[in-house]
Amino acid sequence: MALISLRDVSIAFGGDPLLDAVSLHIEQGDRACLVGRNGSGKSTLLRLLSGEIEPDKGEILRAAGIRVAYLPQEVPTHLSGTVRQIVESGDTRHVHTERWEHEHAAEQAMTRLGIDPDARFEALSGGLKRRTLLARALVCEPDVLLLDEPTNHLDIAAIEWLEGFLLRQNITLLFITHDRAFLRRLANRILDLDRGQLNGWDCGYDLFLQRKQQLLEDEEAVWEKKGKRLTQEEIWIRKGIKARRTRDEGRVRALLALRAEFSKRRFEVGTSRVQLQASAPSGQLVIKAENVTVGYPGQPPLIRDLNLRILRGERIGIIGSNGVGKTTLLKLITGAIAPQSGTVTLGTRLDIAYFDQMRTALDGEKSIVENVAGDGDTVEVGGVSRHVYGYLQDFLFTPARARCPVKVLSGGERNRLLLAMLFMQPCNLLIMDEPTNDLDIETLDLLEEQLQQNAQTLLLVSHDRVFLNNVVTSTLVFEGDGVVKAYAGGYDDWVLQRQQSAPAAPAASSMAAPATPASMPKPRRLNNKERYELEQIGPRIEQFEAEQAKLVADRCDPGFYKRPADDIAAAQARSEFLASEIERLLDRWAELESR
Repeated sequence: MALISLRDVSIAFGGDPLLDAVSLHIEQGDRACLVGRNGSGKSTLLRLLSGEIEPDKGEILRAAGIRVAYLPQEVPTHLSGTVRQIVESGDTRHVHTERWEHEHAAEQAMTRLGIDPDARFEALSGGLKRRTLLARALVCEPDVLLLDEPTNHLDIAAIEWLEGFLLRQNITLLFITHDRAFLRRLANRILDLDRGQLNGWDCGYDLFLQRKQQLLEDEEAVWEKKGKRLTQEEIWIRKGIKARRTRDEGRVRALLALRAEFSKRRFEVGTSRVQLQASAPSGQLVIKAENVTVGYPGQPPLIRDLNLRILRGERIGIIGSNGVGKTTLLKLITGAIAPQSGTVTLGTRLDIAYFDQMRTALDGEKSIVENVAGDGDTVEVGGVSRHVYGYLQDFLFTPARARCPVKVLSGGERNRLLLAMLFMQPCNLLIMDEPTNDLDIETLDLLEEQLQQNAQTLLLVSHDRVFLNNVVTSTLVFEGDGVVKAYAGGYDDWVLQRQQSAPAAPAASSMAAPATPASMPKPRRLNNKERYELEQIGPRIEQFEAEQAKLVADRCDPGFYKRPADDIAAAQARSEFLASEIERLLDRWAELESR
């Protein structure tokens, strides 16, 4: 028996229904991820399942005695008390003999999520409030756990702990997330909310993407066929019906039904057309920091003895726990704050654009249009004047939505608005502090593509492991006690290097200024042949990875194993060769990049 069932549920808040006669069964053991575009109704569906709101039509059935815990995306404003009181209030069973267990579970959750049990909830930042609510949801041991963007404002260590915790628990889980690594590790079922309809896919995320693309292509082919038929029938009826025959009357009724079907068609939500605006190139040396220490009076230094050299075109990820000083580092190396000791030198011809995770650039009382264009009707993008409504449609804001005040926007819409404002500015140094929060996965993919293709220098703070892997060429990692070290590659590369060279110092990337002993010979610079080799390694890795991905997809097809044994063996041998060759090229890339 299903724990929760929806039968023909509909709900709308003006405009098209967010849910249109939707049915759903949540079975015990499901770990389902709800995917869909920003504004499609995902959070509304979780609120319905939690009982916070009621549907306009249909019914929601719950098994007798089940406990449902819900972590909302927005923090409730009515809660007050200490963090410990808030967290322990999540245990609604009140079984005296088990109280010590739940106190221990609450203590463990608070410790793992890095929150002070004695702090006042009202005084916490938005991120710490969400952590507190997450801890409260976890300790009540629910039968069904509903999580709306649970990884927002969590650092990587907390996200990985949460993944492990949820995998170990026997909890039926329905969650919304933009974190693709979190999604891939947890989800055994995908629920796709698209244009008011909900479809379940009993597979992982990557296979879902393939099947969904095929479904959209099939849907487009069906509508194209219907469109041709509608055109033919419209031509026929305009020529006039020669007689009131039963066949002709039936044909007219079919035409009217086809017209009605087209009038009710809901088109797929478009894709953002994000385009970075590059200014003239900066100097070769973008930022140089020498023996820099920075902190606050009466506290240990956040950054100690930092030596750093950032060159034009590098894309650098910054990794560390919350509160260690990542945002301080951004302010330091751009000159917004001065170091306590040491020097920071900025390069020449720098045009800096900054994405602020706190969204301080947005005025909540003004409309989207007013935030972007002020009192005007046009904006200048890439040296070309564009009407503000046309520009905002590139970021999926319809004219009606663009006239709404910013305070009513969802988190994802606010981040898209920040991107719209940011990408109007020509720049050659782009600084992004947690840009991925609340963005839907399609917009994330597009942002990744833009950052990969753009030659400007990038400094990126993010807890999104996939985003880091796909975008950055090197990482700066806060390793405790004010120490910041440089590593080649993205998040997975850092993890691998940390495991392989734990006793020794990691190899520095081209951006680091390593403090090597005077007795050690300086590494020689790359010659022309090696520079050419370095340029070719990236495309070769991409080519091999694409071929390997195709082989993996072929092997997932049941028909693959009906092929001759020699073909199967050849495909397996080729896959193993590609894996070893990719690993060899990555090692060679790290070696050349370190010089």
